[in-house]
Amino acid sequence: MTPGLDLALLLGAAVLLVAVGAVRFSTRLGVPSLLVYLALGVALGEGGLGIRFNDAELTRALGFCALIVIIAEGGLTARWSTLRPVLGLAAALSTVGVLVSILVVGLVVHLLLDLDWRLALLYGAVLSSTDAAAVFATLRRLRLPPRLVAALEAESGMNDAPVVILVVLLSRSAEGGHPWWYEVLLVGYELSLGAAVGVAVGLTGRFALRRAALPSSGLYPIAAVGFTVLAYAAGAVLHASGFLAVYVAGVLLGNARLPHRQAILGFADGLAWLAQIGLFVLLGLLATPSRLDAAVLPAVVTGLALLLVARPLSVLVAALPFRVNLREQAFLSWAGLRGAVPIVLATIPLSERVPGADRLFDAVFVLVVIFTLLQAGTLAPAARRLRVTAPAELAEIRVETAPLERMRADLLQLEVPPGSRLAGVHVDELRLPVGASVTLVLRDGAGFVPGPDTRLKTGDSLLIVATAGVRDEAERRLRAVSRRGRLARWFGEYGEDREG
Repeated sequence: MTPGLDLALLLGAAVLLVAVGAVRFSTRLGVPSLLVYLALGVALGEGGLGIRFNDAELTRALGFCALIVIIAEGGLTARWSTLRPVLGLAAALSTVGVLVSILVVGLVVHLLLDLDWRLALLYGAVLSSTDAAAVFATLRRLRLPPRLVAALEAESGMNDAPVVILVVLLSRSAEGGHPWWYEVLLVGYELSLGAAVGVAVGLTGRFALRRAALPSSGLYPIAAVGFTVLAYAAGAVLHASGFLAVYVAGVLLGNARLPHRQAILGFADGLAWLAQIGLFVLLGLLATPSRLDAAVLPAVVTGLALLLVARPLSVLVAALPFRVNLREQAFLSWAGLRGAVPIVLATIPLSERVPGADRLFDAVFVLVVIFTLLQAGTLAPAARRLRVTAPAELAEIRVETAPLERMRADLLQLEVPPGSRLAGVHVDELRLPVGASVTLVLRDGAGFVPGPDTRLKTGDSLLIVATAGVRDEAERRLRAVSRRGRLARWFGEYGEDREG
């Protein structure tokens, strides 16, 4: 009856299933999945199957929709107890660090590529935002100190807001422009009001979802994500930063003990994956392969300036007021991944018909492909080389379990790596707080329920159930024992995050 729609659904479903399967394939090869999705889009485009797509304005609109979902998922899964200690550092990286990065990249490309100042600063602004999807997907596979992971994830969730404002300002015609101090006040206003809108919507959502008696458990995840979208829309209507509102609302909702919380997180995770797949494929479609060869040199020059000069300098300046040692600064610099966000931001000057915007888009596309492949694949070795790994850190496992929901508990996984003082400790010597217990030990491929006198061995994997009220205390105790053994408190070790 509707052959055009049927064909579109057939093609869309096939692309979606191939993309889902590609996640497993890319994980095995150690290749970031976003590159696979971009390749799918290019293969479907005019250089492959011949689908012609050049609507930058539609790509910009759909890209913003995808970013809302991705940032919302990042906020919903962020733990406030981990986020709070690094909030100042993340805010500095997202503001001062962004400004330093824009100025450094703009200066370099102005001098080396002979671009006018407006276009040069646009290069810097478009590339100054780290990508939430790339950071979340990559860092959560690594065992790193919670402080570093939280700082990078919070930065990637927060820095889209100021960067979008700056890219829009730089993309506007210079005619009738406002003085610089007006633009500075405008950025401050939009960020402040965006944060306020996020707080208001997040608190409203917490109150409503706790007291609502919805007829189906499946409605709670939809309502939770709906509140984050509402935060963006309310912020945009008030001429505030909608992206910052989304992240703040997501953090407030994600850290509330909402009904069916695990279902909410699982739903948000699935939506984020769908948004990533659709976004990257769409961006691949928009690219013109025949123009990309000419963009390699500008992309490499700009990428090296960003990776070796702008990002390290921005981290150094932003981290000055905080206790961040040089090894952690080096890792923060290397882990500032770029992904779909810079490509989406490059569609803003493209849709505004800024002179040179097509070359900017091509250069950013090539840069993201090259440097994502370079950085993402080397994060684990870089962390080991810089000695910022934390193999004994716990990882949360998302499961749909009604008993855990009723207990308001989380399921944690703990490895006993070589060198950990956990090896040789009996389970009862862990002295976990009431409300936390080791429920299963996996050893040599076989699982068993441990007793109080079970002695832990190197290579063991523990599943631990901890209620919300004692989770942080249990993590601190396990971290302390992994460092100093069963007599950790005797040695003054309380498992706090190390500053350096």
